[in-house]
Order: sequence, then structure tokens, then C-alpha cells
Amino acid sequence: MTVAQPTPLTDAELSQLREQFPILSRTGRDGQAIAYLDSAATAQKPQRVIDTEKRFYELSNAAVNRGTHELGDEATQAFDDARTTVSAFIGGQTDELVWTKNATEGLNLIAYAMQNASLDKTYAGNAQTECFRIGPGDRIVTTRAEHHANLLPWQELCKRTGAEFAYLDLTPEGRIDLETLSVITPNTKLVAFTHMSNVTGAISPVAEIVAAARAVGALVVLDTCQSAAHMPVDVRALDVDFAVMSSHKMCGPTGVGALWGRAELLDAMPPVLSGGSMIATVSMEGARYLPAPHRFEAGSQPVAQAVAWAEAVEFLKTVGMDRVAATEEILAEAMVAEIAAVPGLRILGPETAENRAAVVSFAVDGVHPHDVGQFLDASSIAVRVGHHCAIPLHTFFGVRSSTRASAGLTTTVEEVQRLGAALSGVQKFFGGY
Repeated sequence: MTVAQPTPLTDAELSQLREQFPILSRTGRDGQAIAYLDSAATAQKPQRVIDTEKRFYELSNAAVNRGTHELGDEATQAFDDARTTVSAFIGGQTDELVWTKNATEGLNLIAYAMQNASLDKTYAGNAQTECFRIGPGDRIVTTRAEHHANLLPWQELCKRTGAEFAYLDLTPEGRIDLETLSVITPNTKLVAFTHMSNVTGAISPVAEIVAAARAVGALVVLDTCQSAAHMPVDVRALDVDFAVMSSHKMCGPTGVGALWGRAELLDAMPPVLSGGSMIATVSMEGARYLPAPHRFEAGSQPVAQAVAWAEAVEFLKTVGMDRVAATEEILAEAMVAEIAAVPGLRILGPETAENRAAVVSFAVDGVHPHDVGQFLDASSIAVRVGHHCAIPLHTFFGVRSSTRASAGLTTTVEEVQRLGAALSGVQKFFGGY
């Protein structure tokens, strides 16, 4: 049976979608509508998400899992439902999602849990926790393509425990080089890598990396901060052990992220933060902690933000992530073509639209990225400038920083064409071509 291929959003559908985002009515410095090409940094929010957070504070605000009054019940139910919704969006179960303040915290949570499993003598000899114990002779592997959030926690964990740190390198065009899979050695305890680069837009070869990790019994951590906003993600189909994602890149609020983990692994992980909300009982001699995921959620929770994130997920589901991906394939092709056509400009990463997202970083000969960004801003085009929290990746390309254009749910081909037209004048303005 032939499976129907997802169709891109039509112009009419995209127009209707854009009407739901109030910020898109803003005009920029030259009076034009702002072409927002910075979704890889943070996505804009539809009105229904803004309204959901506001409505929670207006009508249902209360501490969760505490009071027995009506407001407390409503808040707790909304918070629990949000956990189910967000976890299911990536193929997880309710008890497999830990709320964090962002994806960075989720990655650090795993790293510190591994340290705790290694140092706390109560876990010695525990077969369930053994996969988290790490020390001299063990290895952690990541890649040169990582955001600092998926690099520094592992470097620091290796420093603290004496484990080895290694990384998969890149091909000349900036894709993960499968010829370097040999760094995943039999002593590797964990492999952490991005699903989609926030600099080059390249989609990682997940199956090949996971297979290499499984062959040596290593845990697999996937950073889906970029991919979860641009394409369907199913953590079980991808066969990973942990994944992190961030609300604000998925049309949701800032201040909340999530760590997804296989239930049996979360149950075996030691807690990291301790205090209220994560305990079953406490005495002056010690404590017994709640089961996962609650044992990892000490203190007050980002309740309103989680509820609004769930609304953002429902919004994305109505659009259809397969259709989002199909639309962004067109945008990626247009963006690569427009940027590559500008003389004196070099794309960092793949120069074709194949197996990549509409996230394109580039360097302009003789012009600093900050100047490029300000020049584009004068034409009401919003892009990102800097190292995008990926200095080693920029070093690989021989630059310190770059300009990055990134599409999102509401981006149009016309906006991408505006970018290309504006870029053609950058070097002329700054005394180059």
C-alpha cells in the first residue's frame, strides 16, 4: 500500500496560521513587517498559548499537589495533564517526563545523577544503578557539533570523576563524520548528541550513532531542542534512552523545559536536587524519595508555563508536525539558494537543502556578524549573530562567530527572499564589493 506523503502548508493555510501570532503584526525600523528569522533562538507564540498562561493565573492559580481546595485540585489536574500531553508528543509516557527550567538543566540533571551514583556508597553494588556509575577508565562521547549545553556538562563530569572525554568529529561540510564512530569504545558509558544542529541545520545520523552506542552498552542522550519544533520526533522509534527539549523553541513559554527518560532508567537514577515536593517521608535521620519523575522536581514548579506548553503542543498537533517538516523543506531549499547566491558570503555547513532544516549560518567576507545583523535589522529582518553557544563548531569552520537565519512555523518564502535581497547589499554598504 502506498503511503501518502505529507503536503506542505498552502499559502492560504500559512496566512491563517500567521494571523494567530500577534507579534507578527509588528513593524520594524523601516516600517515593513518584521521578517522574524530567529526561531532557532526562540519561537514566537500563538494567541491561544498566551491566553492559556494568562487564564491559568486568572482563574486556576494555586500550588500543585498540596491543597485540598478547588483551586488546588484544578491546578494539579492541569499540571498533570500537561505532563501527559508533552510527553506523548515525543512518544513518551506520563511518568517518563521530568519538568526542568530548560533543556540545559535536563542535561545537567543526568550528569549530576551519574556523579551521585558514583560517589554515594548506598548505590554501590546496585545492579539497576550500575549503568550510571562512572569513573577512571570509563568514557563519555559527544560530538563537535554540540551546543555548549550538551558539551560542558559532560566535560565537567569527566573532570570530576576522572572519566575520559571523547567526541565524534565532522566532515568538511559540518555533518557528523561516521568514520569517527570508533571513538565509541567498549568502555563508553554514555553517548550524547544533537538531533539537529542549531548552527548548520544538519540532521544527525541517529540510527548509526545509536547502533554504535548499543553495541557497547552505552546510554544514549539526544538533544531535540531544535528538531522537536521542526519535525516529528518519536523517542522510542529513535531508540534513545534520554531526550531533552525546550518549551520556548516550540511556541511555548520561556522558563520550562523537560527531560524525557525511559521509566526504568529514571527509576534507577539518584536524585540531584533535594528539598520539598520530591520526598515520600523525612525524619531527622534521613529521607525516602518519591518515585520518578517527581523525585527530580524539588521545590515549586513552573505550573503555568507547563500548562501553556501543553497548549503549544496541542497547537502544533493541529498543524501537523509532518506538514511542518514538509513546509520547512521548501524553506530550507529557498534559504540555502538565496544565501549561497550572495557574492563574498560563505555558508557554514551543508550547502544543499538535503537532510537539513531551514537553519543557515554564514560568514560575510570582511564584515563582522554584528554589523550584518544591524544592517538586516534596518530592513526589519531579525536574525541571530554571535557564536550561537557553539564555539568549537565555529572554530572548526575557521571563524569566531556568524550570522544565522532560521525559519519557523510561520516563515514564508517571501521573507526568505527579503533576506536574500538585503544580504546582497551588505558588502557594498560596508565598503566591500
